[in-house]
Amino acid sequence: MVQPPAGGDVPHDGFRPARLTIGVISAGRVGTAMGVALERAEHVVVGCSAVSAASRDRARRWLPDTPILPVDEVARRAELLLLAVPDAELSALVSGLAATGAVRPNTIVVHTSGANGIGVLAPLADRGCITLAIHPAMTFVGTDEDVDRLRGTCFGVTAGDDIGYAIAASLVLEIGGEPFRVREDARTLYHAALAHSSNHVVTVVLDAVDALRAALWGQELLGQELVGDVPGGLPERIIGPLARAALDNALRRGQAALTGPVARGDAAAVAGHLQALREVNPDLAQAYRTNSWRTAQRAHAPQEVLEVLSEAGQS
Repeated sequence: MVQPPAGGDVPHDGFRPARLTIGVISAGRVGTAMGVALERAEHVVVGCSAVSAASRDRARRWLPDTPILPVDEVARRAELLLLAVPDAELSALVSGLAATGAVRPNTIVVHTSGANGIGVLAPLADRGCITLAIHPAMTFVGTDEDVDRLRGTCFGVTAGDDIGYAIAASLVLEIGGEPFRVREDARTLYHAALAHSSNHVVTVVLDAVDALRAALWGQELLGQELVGDVPGGLPERIIGPLARAALDNALRRGQAALTGPVARGDAAAVAGHLQALREVNPDLAQAYRTNSWRTAQRAHAPQEVLEVLSEAGQS
């Protein structure tokens, strides 16, 4: 059992909680990465659940010494039970665990859902469990980098009291993360912000790659190979440094990072972009228009730009 510091304060650098037996439900991308990170912090993963072939393969690779067990058996073995299932499955899982009585009182139950706080864990809290929401603000793709990226990642934490926050902070600090508090009533907004910053960035970048690939298709540029449709090619090499610089500038400079024709008020260039993109894919042109409209609002673009974007939305 983790013993928090006196007063419920966030642990100082010298504080190390007791080693815990960890149960992981289930061995998806997040569950396995968190399991490995906790083992590296000298906890012991004593069981994990894995239903799909991909999850079972992932568990055998990342947690080779951990038995793959039924959910209730994983719960019975754990002092800390990590629920790393999709958001839509979390409530039913918690209700089932509470109904079976597989989770012992005083077990620390942690879920990794971004959108949920501790309310979804209420059936287990009623059985005497310590319930925590600990969400890594990171994207997971099932590669070797997932575990390493947890070091330095910020974790959104929601708990019922200062003792819970101290336990959560201890666990996050142990694996090299940075804990921060998220109010129960702010979890949905918190999750929306993260989804907007990660999922939609991927969509914007891949749309840009598609447009650039169309622009370069069939050409041989300075002796380079023809542009194909395999990820990692010339379009990605062109856009990669630009996109990374734009993201870095946005995070370091804020509004001053805005550049390009919308921010400059170049209505003719924006109109040309929309026409060229329509010829490739009307949906891509519509996405460009939507993002340009928001950019125009941020940049206080002149009326001419807003008129071009408004007309494009009516066509």
